[in-house]
Amino acid sequence: MMDLFTPNVLIACAAGAFAIGYLTINQMKLRMMMLIGSTFYIAYYATAAADPLYGGIFTTMAMMLTNLIGMAALTLRRFRISLPAAHTDIYPMFSMLSPGDFRLVMKHADRAILDADQTVTTEGDAVKRLYFILSGSAEVRKRGAQFDLPDGVFVGEVAYLLQRSSVATTTISAGAEVLRWDVDDMRQNIARNPRFKLAIDAMLSHDLARKVGEAVAPQMEPQVA
Repeated sequence: MMDLFTPNVLIACAAGAFAIGYLTINQMKLRMMMLIGSTFYIAYYATAAADPLYGGIFTTMAMMLTNLIGMAALTLRRFRISLPAAHTDIYPMFSMLSPGDFRLVMKHADRAILDADQTVTTEGDAVKRLYFILSGSAEVRKRGAQFDLPDGVFVGEVAYLLQRSSVATTTISAGAEVLRWDVDDMRQNIARNPRFKLAIDAMLSHDLARKVGEAVAPQMEPQVA
């Protein structure tokens, strides 16, 4: 068996494991292949020379420990233990996110109860904050029409996504509980953290899909034969 795993075979197996890992998109699978590859590297360092190459062995072991810590963090993100204690009550509204991603999103959110009616978007003006209505309602005025928004929806998401001015004026009623994100801060965090961008995109996509699914088409005029 030892004749089979010669130093050349060990280094080839290590390189192969790393190569497969680099071709893998899933982070957990990638890290697992790195762990397997590191094990082959340690075996190589232990047998390639007359005396074990302890520098390479200890360095690789340190990298393996770092990798294991990363794998543990990835695993914890999937469990409710990762939920921020102050916001566990609203997590069901964002169940499209993993607990870890929800924690990341809430880290940059401000949760508040409005003590007065507040106009949060103005037709023709840039959107400075993105809002989510946890409870309460909002009034929307758009091109002369007026309608109410229920809770459980975002306000200002279209203008934010398209990076244009708002097409409606939205006033959230006093007593409503909201989440709000500063748009400039969001864009800075998106530039630094791709995971934050994926989490925000998942929330907004879910919200838009829900709005489209619940929208009612205007009644068609009967056609004259």
